[in-house]
Amino acid sequence: MDTRCHSGNPTSHPIGKVVRQDIAAAKGFVQVVETALRDLKHKLKQTGDSEEGWAQFERQILTTARVEDSKLKNTWGQLRSAKVALQRAYLATGTQGLRDELQYMLYADNLTAKFSTPVLEAQKQVTDLRYPAEWYPRARSIQRTIHLHVGPTNSGKTYHALQRLRNSKNGFYAGPLRLLAQEVYHRFQSEGIPTSLVTGDDVKVPENDEVPRIVSNTVEMVSLGQNYDVGVIDEIQMIANSTRGWAWTRAFLGCQAEELHVCGETRAVPLIRELCALTGDLLEIHRYDRLNGLEVMPRSLKGNLHNLEKGDCVVVFSRKGIHAMKANIEKTTGRRAAIVYGGLPAEIRTQQANLFNDPDNDYDFLVASDAIGMGLNLSCKRIIFDTLVKRTPTGLQRLTVPEIKQIGGRAGRYRPANVKEGTDDGANVGLITCIEEVDLPYIQQALKLEPPPLTAAGILPTDTVFMKLAAYFPTGIPFEYLIKRVLELAQVSPLFFMCDPKGQLENAEIIDTVRGLQIEDQLKFMASPMDHKDDSSRDVTGAFADCVSNNEHGRLLDIPHLNLEIIEQPVSGSNDYLRELESLHKALILYLWLSFRFGGVFTDRTLASHVKELVEERMVRALTEFSANKKIRKGASLKRQIALQKQLLEQERLGVKDWMRPSGEGGDNMEINLPGENASEAASSEGVSSEMEDSPTESEFPEEESVSSDIEDLPIESKSRKDKMEHNNLNTAKGSDNRARAQDGDSDGMTVEPDGQIPPKSSATSTLKRTTGTTSLAATLLQYQRIMQQYLCFWDRRSKTNSKH
Repeated sequence: MDTRCHSGNPTSHPIGKVVRQDIAAAKGFVQVVETALRDLKHKLKQTGDSEEGWAQFERQILTTARVEDSKLKNTWGQLRSAKVALQRAYLATGTQGLRDELQYMLYADNLTAKFSTPVLEAQKQVTDLRYPAEWYPRARSIQRTIHLHVGPTNSGKTYHALQRLRNSKNGFYAGPLRLLAQEVYHRFQSEGIPTSLVTGDDVKVPENDEVPRIVSNTVEMVSLGQNYDVGVIDEIQMIANSTRGWAWTRAFLGCQAEELHVCGETRAVPLIRELCALTGDLLEIHRYDRLNGLEVMPRSLKGNLHNLEKGDCVVVFSRKGIHAMKANIEKTTGRRAAIVYGGLPAEIRTQQANLFNDPDNDYDFLVASDAIGMGLNLSCKRIIFDTLVKRTPTGLQRLTVPEIKQIGGRAGRYRPANVKEGTDDGANVGLITCIEEVDLPYIQQALKLEPPPLTAAGILPTDTVFMKLAAYFPTGIPFEYLIKRVLELAQVSPLFFMCDPKGQLENAEIIDTVRGLQIEDQLKFMASPMDHKDDSSRDVTGAFADCVSNNEHGRLLDIPHLNLEIIEQPVSGSNDYLRELESLHKALILYLWLSFRFGGVFTDRTLASHVKELVEERMVRALTEFSANKKIRKGASLKRQIALQKQLLEQERLGVKDWMRPSGEGGDNMEINLPGENASEAASSEGVSSEMEDSPTESEFPEEESVSSDIEDLPIESKSRKDKMEHNNLNTAKGSDNRARAQDGDSDGMTVEPDGQIPPKSSATSTLKRTTGTTSLAATLLQYQRIMQQYLCFWDRRSKTNSKH
């Protein structure tokens, strides 16, 4: 494995590896290998896999493990190669990695021994990755001009690139996060520029089927089959990232843009210059200075949270630590703290950042992870590091110089409540410090250093490589084996490096448990945003893969592994409750992602989007309504009451009748009785509401907009389970065009084209309710029809009233 795939400060020492390093170099490594062999043999028996040649394989491995490193120091052959491979696997991921490496070696012994020399040479040719620029002949056929915008954080480099994109005939933006793609999309849309949004799990196109002038993507979704006038690739230094660098390399080498603007750090200049020499593109470099100063404070907070000031952002590197810090700050100061970390959905991170940015509310502080380094506009006065050590997949590691500069550079955009936006007194200097004095010297030194220049760009084998290689092996070969076979045979140019395959191997471990998946389907799942941190997330992914393998209908409510019941539980501020919501949200993101690739299987895209919104709403409440400080909790309760009164007054102003009100807002409720159920029980269910706060006329209400409800803030615990299901069913209702398509049986089959072009606009097909023992599907559809008749009658009366006025 190329050592360049592990980025970071060369002087840092991952503490978690130290123990494994000692074991790998000592006699204890033999015992570790023996244990891994026993576990692998047990696994083979459980799965029914062949144990052909096991005795000989076991002897070879134990012999390899027993050979002392000193005897192999000046030699290089199969023995040393095998010993190094075992040690590297153990150092990287512990016993699990060692077992995986042993399983690969077993497959390799059983399979590759059957290949003739010409076949082995053909496999090496398939995995020759030395010339990635030649993978994109259409991009090489045009003369491109590369504009490289470099400078520190808050220097305006991306702003200038977007100005050129704004004035182009057609173009694209590619950002590292959904947050950034959404921000650019909304910015151009608000300016009247037809813009589309394409991320892995979401596609938005301009209304009235207008052709988009600009496409805002995440970098993985850039279309390589379309010609552009101007392209913008943000955070180009990510091209050297050990896990995602391949996406920047693909976009940079493969996009067909006559004028390509790339933005990032100064350390990317040498690498981009070499890549342009390789592709024959012209290069122009634009350098920028930071718009305001950035300084390290002379002292820390001395461990005292009373020294926090309004506008401070405290950076913590663990989920538990973030929640604990939030609680400590609120207990100590009596003021509120917003939180941002990678596990939160992009929409919730934006909402929390907006709470912090507003100078007129009581959210004085922000507690965040390194997720603030990109994608969030923060009005931040000081960046305060809780620690400079974070946990990585390989153990604990000190922050690198680029990481400290990237995170610390977010400081200096603070705007007090009495200062108008857009004004600058020239003294808005960004400040960086830490909570404990011990970390301060390292921060001071880091800001004085310039990080080393980037020397190589990340790549991954294309789908074509895997498909060609798989043709040499029996059907059903584990995909994990194919990945390791590519890693073993691949040849890579010094200008590139193979990205860390750990994520791919973890995905393959899940996919290999599902029988019957075609290689094309496996490749799609390999690229999906799987979550493999816990067993429940793995089970969800396995259930989705089973739907594809068995060609079953992947209705959202028919997948028992999804914990949809969490939506019915009372909103809580506990970490366990929030963790369950985060897990469900990731599963819904995966469902939506798959719905664009397997449209005939995962047809409940509209329902999944709605449930995702419900989860996000509950996450917002869990984060904003609960606090460790009693006074803050009481204040939040009072604000909810005030908001409710404002809603009632607004509805009265708009002329909302009593029968239109949701339950709990006064007046008689609309009775909705399911056949065979107690009428009094059904009468307590929620009535139909239709976004009364905006009160659009019929001409302003698009057919495909959801008929949403604003009654989610009511106490959920006061409703019965059937009431709650009925309430959720009402919220899944969509426009009349979507209902017609659903009844006609149209599948929601949007498929992403191989070249990444925007798929056609989707229809909406959604399952309304998980059928129970007492309520048949026919009864549910009848109930739905009655609700929609009442809803359409309401709009008919409303449109007549508006026409009179």
